Amino acid sequence: MKPFNDGGAANDEFQSANTGLQRGELVRDLLKHRLQTPVIPADSLNRSHIDTLLHDALVPRGAMFVQAPCGYGKSHAVLSGIASSSIPEEAIRWVSLNAQDNSPTRFLSLIAIAFDLPESTDSSLQAGASFSDALAMMLVTLNRKASERMQVIVLDNLQNLTNPAVVALLQQLVAELPSALSIILISRKALPFDSHGLELENRFARIGVEVLEFSRAETFEFFKPSLCRNQLTSVAVDNLYDLTEGWVTPLALYRRELLREVERKPVQETESVERFLKESVLGGLTPGQQKSIRAVAELELCSDELYLALEPITPDSSFCPSMAHEQGLPLRIMPGRGRWYRLNPLLQEWLKSPVMPGYQDRMLETSRWFGHRDQFPEALKYALLSGDGEAVIRIASEGSEALLLGQDTASLLRLRKTLPPGLLERSARLRIVYSWVHAIGGQFQQARALVDELAGPDFEEHEARIYALKAFILRGEGSVEGALAAADQALQLGHLSPQARLITQMVRSSALCAAGRFAEAREANRSTTRLAREAGDSGSEALAVYSHARIELGKGALKHAEQLLRTGLDTAMQELARPARVGETRLQLNLVLILWHQGRYREADRLLVNCGRHAEQARDLGFLLVMTIRVLMCRVEGRYDEAFVWIGRAERTMHSWQVDESLFVPVLEALKASCWLAQGQVESAAQAVRKLEPYREAGCVPELFPMMPGLLDCMHARVDLARGEFVRARETLTAMRGRYEDAIPWGVELHIRLLEAVITHEQKGPVAARKMLLSVVAEAAEEHFISPFAELRSELQAVVPGHFAQIADSPFKDELGRLFQLSETSTVSPEALAEPISEREHGVLELIAMGLSNQEIADRLHISLHTVKTHARRINAKLEVKSRTQAIVRARELGIL
Repeated sequence: MKPFNDGGAANDEFQSANTGLQRGELVRDLLKHRLQTPVIPADSLNRSHIDTLLHDALVPRGAMFVQAPCGYGKSHAVLSGIASSSIPEEAIRWVSLNAQDNSPTRFLSLIAIAFDLPESTDSSLQAGASFSDALAMMLVTLNRKASERMQVIVLDNLQNLTNPAVVALLQQLVAELPSALSIILISRKALPFDSHGLELENRFARIGVEVLEFSRAETFEFFKPSLCRNQLTSVAVDNLYDLTEGWVTPLALYRRELLREVERKPVQETESVERFLKESVLGGLTPGQQKSIRAVAELELCSDELYLALEPITPDSSFCPSMAHEQGLPLRIMPGRGRWYRLNPLLQEWLKSPVMPGYQDRMLETSRWFGHRDQFPEALKYALLSGDGEAVIRIASEGSEALLLGQDTASLLRLRKTLPPGLLERSARLRIVYSWVHAIGGQFQQARALVDELAGPDFEEHEARIYALKAFILRGEGSVEGALAAADQALQLGHLSPQARLITQMVRSSALCAAGRFAEAREANRSTTRLAREAGDSGSEALAVYSHARIELGKGALKHAEQLLRTGLDTAMQELARPARVGETRLQLNLVLILWHQGRYREADRLLVNCGRHAEQARDLGFLLVMTIRVLMCRVEGRYDEAFVWIGRAERTMHSWQVDESLFVPVLEALKASCWLAQGQVESAAQAVRKLEPYREAGCVPELFPMMPGLLDCMHARVDLARGEFVRARETLTAMRGRYEDAIPWGVELHIRLLEAVITHEQKGPVAARKMLLSVVAEAAEEHFISPFAELRSELQAVVPGHFAQIADSPFKDELGRLFQLSETSTVSPEALAEPISEREHGVLELIAMGLSNQEIADRLHISLHTVKTHARRINAKLEVKSRTQAIVRARELGIL
């Protein structure tokens, strides 16, 4: 951007600000009070990852831009980052800008005062110098007086600078920073000038909302005192996070309200939070703009195109979502969807009350807008909100399988309650649609009841669709062979729409994958992909990619599956004219599953927030997978109370959704057993395992959890191990291999082999177990498959430390070290012994560690007393110790015991 000379701004709005001010207006003493560094609250949360980002940006001539809407703790984050960098307070120049600083002369005076430059530097304008020249002279002076000590200038509230002449000066300041200076810019709006040149020079960094907002774990840490005082429960904190999405100031205000011990209200009804939203967030808007934002809040997602289509019935159509986003309001651009925006849920919830006049008309017009674009799930949702029954029934009839691909089960089930009496019984087509709806929602018995009553001409007309539906139901119930037979029957009969054929081929692919027939599953998936392209819909393509990724997951190819899922999400996001659908949510959920398997918990946590909310709103059964991963993440971090909170929430949700128990009870009972085992509550775990026995014997393979049968068997073996019944545990694992034959999922295979290594370690000693463990580690490292080690951490605690030194160096080894709290310096290799302990000597050593006398050892091993003493002397010599006690201690250090 070209610098502006005195009075040379292109926009007349700023002409008066660009001219010199009257004598006496710029009193330097009055401006000095503007240079005040804010104070960090004493109870602020330690956020080391942000401190690190800021520390790395504070380099000579470095520039950091911190951008987020009001209330995301931008200033406090910068203060904390500077403090962590050990920069002295006197080296910080903090300038809080306001609208009056749009005068170039005033802006230059502030800069001069910030760096204690003499008055002559900013009075050069009186001699006719341009603003740009005056700033250049300041920078030269500053460069000359610069010391070796780094100085930092912080320009806060940058959004107040709108004068092009001042923006030009700001850009010049950043571009020509002296070598001993670093600058931090804080703003609610985007940077008013280009920064790509600075980025190419490697001296520009940015922090946005995605970094500043609290994560779920940070929200729990923030409210830990309230949890300890029983002012909040884990469920309440979780709901707070879902509603605020980590919006810092509302959470801090709400915590202060709790400290006052007044009557607890929902966060959006708390007085201080309401005042913040009304005055700080929306205070700068005109009444018309505020009404416009309220109209946007009525929609789950909104684009400029949709908003302008509602112009005749919208209060202020000139303030569209993109403009609101540019103004620094908390609207989030949907990833990959540059024209779709979503309000922060807290602000959205607050804006919805009271309802504005014309609500039903706007919802009906929104429904028509989506209907014209054949986006039936969204059209149906807004038709329901409008209360127009005729429009609802028409969309349900026209949409049929397209509605199923959207899988907005919640809207369709709400619709059923409003259908005229007898309509479902009279319409075979509508009956089939609702059978699909119940099946997708996990209500298999209700789904069967609707189609089993079809007979005669109705059955003959829809026979292929009925068999396709039965295949879907059977697969949902976990019946692999039955689902394959019904799917083949449906495809042979023909007369299926492309969407119905797509779903049927997905069923075949899923069933074949569950049976371990991966080549056939891949062939079925290719048919799914062809049909998705025929449908010409990104939601269909997303489901096809989801099907392919499930095959790769079954084979254990995590990296390939991740590549497929990310490509599928990128492809789906190319269609910018509509919101995301459930097919994309499934892609995101499976990506989360991979991140969990690879131990990338922070990435998984952030992605779970968005896809979890969408799954819950659409009543998608993928929400069960969301809560399952939440439990697993809590378990691996040792937060067992929170894990059981998630299990309880999952049970309540599934019951309220009337999902068949066969779909969720095995999953949740297995999670309970896993948590109890990790806590050493063996009998509680055994009780859960007994409850799982009918499901285990049935051998059902759930679509969402294809590894479940094998993991239930492993759970049975783990309980045996916890009880010390090693022979029985090995028999269980051997029986598993026989049942699976060559079709065992790779994740289950890793669990089995790790458990076998544990049993071998107990029965034959560490030397025999070492080769087994190292083999599993080497294979798991190829895909960074850490989750089996995390799940079996309590069982492996006696095995992994002793062999950690033998594991080849890799990121996977580092991850294992963090999981088991090990490092190279904390472990000693048994191979460090000059002569290794033999298996017989190891057996004697273990009996010594149990406290048996030499005679008792001889009796136990059926050998002579002399032989026992000989073994004991050799053990002491190899371990370089002189007594039994020293031998036991040394053996434990080496991981031999």
